[in-house]
Amino acid sequence: MIIKMKNLAFVDGQNLHLGTTENGWKIDYKKFRIYLKEKYGITEAYYFFGYVSEKEQDLYNNLQKAGFIIIFKEHNRELIAKKKGNVDTDIVLEVMKALIENKDDFQKIVLISGDGDYKKLVDYLINKNRFKKILFPNNKASSLYKNLGSEYYDYLDNIKSYIEYKNGHQKEKGS
Repeated sequence: MIIKMKNLAFVDGQNLHLGTTENGWKIDYKKFRIYLKEKYGITEAYYFFGYVSEKEQDLYNNLQKAGFIIIFKEHNRELIAKKKGNVDTDIVLEVMKALIENKDDFQKIVLISGDGDYKKLVDYLINKNRFKKILFPNNKASSLYKNLGSEYYDYLDNIKSYIEYKNGHQKEKGS
């Protein structure tokens, strides 16, 4: 009998978008979602945005079609233009809710971000044997991860050829 992994992924959308575009490439979300499923046994992948923008509706549609669950940060409408869409606390909260409320529904967490704000969460998950991997969008991951064992991280640049958007294959604007 084969037991399949049931893992969850949490994507810091802005970090992913900025990290890959800084290196001159874009993610093909359908390929990326397939990669997450096949490589890490991801059954649910949550993609976090700092705010909702009507101009990005095509991107949201593409993410949903690819199998991502989209989560937007709540903002006071009057302050949206003045605030950065920081989703760090939202991701930490959702991971902790999953651990408490759905602890038997999945095995491990995969995080997609290079932001050092997640370091304590990563350490906690490793300590509880609930962490699989952090995927850094580029080679500029936070220095807080410098002592993280190589079994716990990888760079998306290493799999760029599998998940890169090629013109004419998927319509994307940004995040």
